[in-house]
Amino acid sequence: MPGSSRREFVVEADGGSRGNPGPAGYGAVVRDAAGAVLAEDAAYVGVASNNVAEYRGLIAGLRAARALDPDAEVRVRMDSKLVVEQMSGRWKIKHPGMRELAAEARDVFPPGRVSYEWIPREKNKHADRLANEAMDAGRRGGQWSAAGSRAELDEEGGAGAPEGSGTAAEGGAGAATAAVGWGGDLGAPTTLLLLRHGETDLTPQKRFSGSGGTDPALSAAGRAQAAAAAAHLAARGTVQAVVSSPLRRCRETADAVAGRLGLDVRVDDGVREADFGAWEGLTFAEVRERHPGDLAAWLRSTKAAPTGDGESFAEVSRRVALSRDKILARYAGRTVLLVTHVTPVKTLVRLALGAPPESLFRMELSAASLSEVAYYADGHASVRLLNDTAHLR
Repeated sequence: MPGSSRREFVVEADGGSRGNPGPAGYGAVVRDAAGAVLAEDAAYVGVASNNVAEYRGLIAGLRAARALDPDAEVRVRMDSKLVVEQMSGRWKIKHPGMRELAAEARDVFPPGRVSYEWIPREKNKHADRLANEAMDAGRRGGQWSAAGSRAELDEEGGAGAPEGSGTAAEGGAGAATAAVGWGGDLGAPTTLLLLRHGETDLTPQKRFSGSGGTDPALSAAGRAQAAAAAAHLAARGTVQAVVSSPLRRCRETADAVAGRLGLDVRVDDGVREADFGAWEGLTFAEVRERHPGDLAAWLRSTKAAPTGDGESFAEVSRRVALSRDKILARYAGRTVLLVTHVTPVKTLVRLALGAPPESLFRMELSAASLSEVAYYADGHASVRLLNDTAHLR
């Protein structure tokens, strides 16, 4: 960028999670070429991972710089080796959630106008403290405000430690708080209402129907169930956003509810059903007859995959957890209807309870049933409902 006539900004950004995933926040600072602070931004983002929070900090910093001058050139300084190397193009971005966040960051300025530099944590204190302030605010049930920030003062040696010492990435305050229901007011949780899709023709036949099969539509019974769920959720009046698996049966169910509520549907590929490989379309008895060894292994371990390049429950758990973190960060403090399948719903409940993997085989989920999990600012989750079908009677 030497020799350019454009203004030059330095963006310092950081993010952290007290639990990873846990209560998360980011901080970002925009400086001029001489080092003077031009803008600050910070926010609590709900329950998320360190990497999600770091990317959110980067995006916030770039947007703050663009608001000052959309024609500027920007040098980003972060202590996250992962973000710096990925955004510089030297490291491949494997996780779909990170790819989405990286794409969002790249869209802020035209190509070639942003460069990246890794710095040690001690040189990123301002952004680090902003991230901690944001997490402290979230723990109190609020959001960060510039009026109450002490980040720049602390950088000059005048401020004390944030609430609950520890850097943004190290856990710090809130990592060892009381269980939900005990202790201080944690503010409004982020609530996921988990709606299993309505019936397809395969459902009453109890056939394996995942993401690798025929992608069936709702049956007449399934459409009636979706309409009943929509009426119930409209009467409840708490849903503020709708997210759906990309598979047809979920999209049709989600569209029925969203249409009744006047909301749009956001599609998330990470909450699709497991791919059951060669078992797609078969009954349990047919799988036991044709693939007895593979079925026995699958029932013993969530790391075992169905025959024919199917997807193990362990693999499903990883992508569902990533989507959960993205949803919680995007919709912090709100109630989200997530229209999905048996395996993702059971996975989210299992993770919320901290239950062992084999618990997936010990839950019953009916078509168009509702479950509910609330996620609090201290990183805890509370299962409030499981397999409720009262709205279908």
